[in-house]
Amino acid sequence: MSVIVRSFRRVSPLAVDLVIALVALAAHAAPFLLTTREADPAAGYTLGQYLPVLGLALPLIWRRRAPLAVLAAVTAATGAYLLNDPDTAPQPIPYALLIAIYTVAAYGSRRVRVWAVTLLVTGAGAQLAGLVLNPPSADTTVRALVMYVAAWAMGRATANRRTHARQIERDRQREAERAVERERTAIARDMHDLLGHAISLIVVQAEAGPLAVRPAPERAEAAFDAIAATGREAMDQLRRLLGLLGTSSPGAPPTVARIEALVHSVDRAGQRTTLTVHGTPRPLPADAEAAAYRIVQEALTNAVKHAQAVAVAVELHWRQDTLMIGITDDGRGHTGGSGHGLIGIRERAAACGGSAAFGPGPDGRGFAVTVHLTGTAS
Repeated sequence: MSVIVRSFRRVSPLAVDLVIALVALAAHAAPFLLTTREADPAAGYTLGQYLPVLGLALPLIWRRRAPLAVLAAVTAATGAYLLNDPDTAPQPIPYALLIAIYTVAAYGSRRVRVWAVTLLVTGAGAQLAGLVLNPPSADTTVRALVMYVAAWAMGRATANRRTHARQIERDRQREAERAVERERTAIARDMHDLLGHAISLIVVQAEAGPLAVRPAPERAEAAFDAIAATGREAMDQLRRLLGLLGTSSPGAPPTVARIEALVHSVDRAGQRTTLTVHGTPRPLPADAEAAAYRIVQEALTNAVKHAQAVAVAVELHWRQDTLMIGITDDGRGHTGGSGHGLIGIRERAAACGGSAAFGPGPDGRGFAVTVHLTGTAS
């Protein structure tokens, strides 16, 4: 059935309207072909009696392009049919007029529909003469009114369905655009966290290395080793991030378990950094695992890049349904930068149903980042 519907939708609307016009022509011509003229059966019906039938059916070919004009033409042809010789073949159902009414209701604008109602009322008055010459029965009149109202109601229902379908499509398109924008923001945030952290450590080590070459060669060697390790780590994570965009990559995903290695890499780079864990670690949802890692990464990047801190402390507090992350430094507070990193921390926490707070460290010194990730119980 779905294949038939899709095939029907691919047919040209003009071809569909041509078929509808031919069907209406056949329906209106049937009484002439299946009955004989009462006054003179041998003579048959005249061309003048057939002409209103053509006027009823042929305008339907243009019904969607000019619904009001088609309705006017069909209404006039209906009036001509009723005003014709009383000996004309009886037509029990005004097929063409019903189709024209349905079309105006389905495809006409509000203004066109108002004009159509006016036209129908005026046309009904003009047709009274034909009704006087050939008065219908009460049930015929009621049946005709019911059919007209039903045709109009069906047309409006079609218009409403079409409007609803367009709205659904617009909503779907807007949601797709929002999803793309969210994905772009997430990728930009990951790139900022990943590259910002790595480059900050590399810069610190590159600046410290030459100073230690002569007085402490072992420190210079450690600095260059840290630069290489940081670069490799950044490349691994960058490959994984690009893998999310369509390329394959074996890089390990950011998780809470990798925060220890992250802290160690910063400490090895010369920024004294410690990690303290309270409570029993538990598995987290994948998005919370990544968020926790990236939050710590961004906070450490800020401490290294802007705070000029001597020491940084990272704490993980595992509670029944919450993971609290605290990063404090003894530097000069949050200075420099655009603040995008802190915005990213807050957005990552909110995406996992948590919250983030920033402010001075203990005794008003340094800077503290406190993050709560909720719903973490497994």
